[in-house]
Amino acid sequence: MPIYNPPLRDMQFVLHEVLRVTDEYRAMPRHAEVDADTINAVLEEGGKFAAEVIFPLNISGDEEGCTLDKTTHEVTAPKGFKAAYAQYVAGGWPALSCDPDTGGQGLPFVVNQCFYEMMNSANQAWTMYPGLSHGAYECLHAHGTPEQKATYLPKLTSGEWTGTMCLTEPHCGTDLGLLRTKAEPQADGTYVINGAKIFISAGEHDLADNIIHLVLARLPDAPAGSKGISLFAVPKYHVNADGSLGTRNGIFCAGLEHKMGIHANSTCQMVLENAVGTMVGQPNKGLQAMFVMMNAARLGVGNQSLGLTEVAYQNALAYAKDRVQMRALTGPKAKDKPADPIIVHPDVRKMLLTAKAYAEGGRALACFCALLLDRELHHPDEKVRKDSGEMLALLTPIIKAFITDNGWQATTMCQQVFGGHGYIKEWGMEQFVRDARINMIYEGTNTIQSLDLLGRKVLGNNGATLKKFGKLVAALVEEEGVNEQMAEFINPLAMMGDKVTKFTTEIGFKAFQNPDEVGAAAVDYLRVVGHLVYGYFFARMASVALKEINSGNTDPFYAAKLQTARFYFAKLFPETVTLMLTARAGSKALMDTDLALA
Repeated sequence: MPIYNPPLRDMQFVLHEVLRVTDEYRAMPRHAEVDADTINAVLEEGGKFAAEVIFPLNISGDEEGCTLDKTTHEVTAPKGFKAAYAQYVAGGWPALSCDPDTGGQGLPFVVNQCFYEMMNSANQAWTMYPGLSHGAYECLHAHGTPEQKATYLPKLTSGEWTGTMCLTEPHCGTDLGLLRTKAEPQADGTYVINGAKIFISAGEHDLADNIIHLVLARLPDAPAGSKGISLFAVPKYHVNADGSLGTRNGIFCAGLEHKMGIHANSTCQMVLENAVGTMVGQPNKGLQAMFVMMNAARLGVGNQSLGLTEVAYQNALAYAKDRVQMRALTGPKAKDKPADPIIVHPDVRKMLLTAKAYAEGGRALACFCALLLDRELHHPDEKVRKDSGEMLALLTPIIKAFITDNGWQATTMCQQVFGGHGYIKEWGMEQFVRDARINMIYEGTNTIQSLDLLGRKVLGNNGATLKKFGKLVAALVEEEGVNEQMAEFINPLAMMGDKVTKFTTEIGFKAFQNPDEVGAAAVDYLRVVGHLVYGYFFARMASVALKEINSGNTDPFYAAKLQTARFYFAKLFPETVTLMLTARAGSKALMDTDLALA
């Protein structure tokens, strides 16, 4: 059976020693009283919930899956899921980072980020039920009417109700401008909505009393394309004036998707037949409101793969220490055994260290982005809020695409460590691989994230935000450039910073002449920038570790952190060389291929 131990020590290192989040929070009145002890205590309890309550349900939930009653259209989650959700609600976990005005605890998003990483490690499919509710909460909190906020936010905060996002339709995925769902205005200010949606995660289940669907639809006079989309809140059950639940609304699950992974989460085909909803935000500006939820979901999907990378690594490491096979190339290491543990073999170590480095680099980036979100929402300085929002927008496609690409690589490598046993269900590794694969696809495929990064976030403002990140890199290079102990980390980072600047300018010039150059280079470009970002955080982490070691701290954690950073810069960071070569190869080898693809 698989194991999972919450990585609390590494989370504490990132939060308190690298990012120094409590120093940041002193400048934010809402979080000024939050201290390290509070954060650590919450995460310790959150880790217990993840490891002791939902982790034991991961394999059984995957085997059982969800059940749809086609007569009632009700979906039943796997055994134990409903009880675990009740325990989650009773513990106050849904309210962790919600606004105190709606019944929330008001803790920083950084805390929620780390808690959700642990839950995703423990059971991604279960975590998706409450996970989407946070995005719905944020969307309604930002764009809902006073009546919508009063009706829905306290229940979403408490976890009594959950939320979904209903975007995709059978004939269109990410190209939402093609959607056909219609919304007809009524005399009482509501809308009657008809249409069909697919791939709706947690669209129907028995964990909560009500589900609030955020649905994209078109008004009768809406302009064509994405400029004619409005957003509506459509509850599973109507809500009476006193807050009690009324009759069933006209939105129901017509079928469950039979999926490669995340079997225990209900991925629903939703039908709206005269469903009644209320508009969120302004007419024909639904995408602007929905992007609050979509961006939250993209950060959340990156977090899913971060969690899977961590749990896969832990299991592969334990197996590699225990499994004996062959002798080390340099001679026997376990002389009392007939063979050596496979961890002595260089390629096994490479696979393990790849997963470890991608988990630790991803954790640093994810926590930094959560801190940016806290700054954007709660810092008293308007410029800090604006700059933080811009930086978060730049890094969001990297969180989604780079972490999920790496998660797929890492879980696959960890499965490989098990050899034939990695293919056997009882070890749990094949489930981590299957679950990780979806994360590269939904909430905008990773190619779409790459186009968003290069086309909109970088070239769209002539690299202004990328230059701001470059200033963070330059400041670290200047601070540590004279430190010989940091040379192995700082020198490649400094060189890559310069290369990315030239690389971006070159692609931008080519794209000006031929837009296909953006499409041809985007995926490679995102991985290059992703490595620049990870390199920055690994250099920061190495700096902290070196200072602790030089001060006499003998905790092996810091020496291990240096070893992981060295591995990252030696074995993973150089991927950027190949990526820049293939990006520079341009679009001709792709687009001048009509005969090859005939």
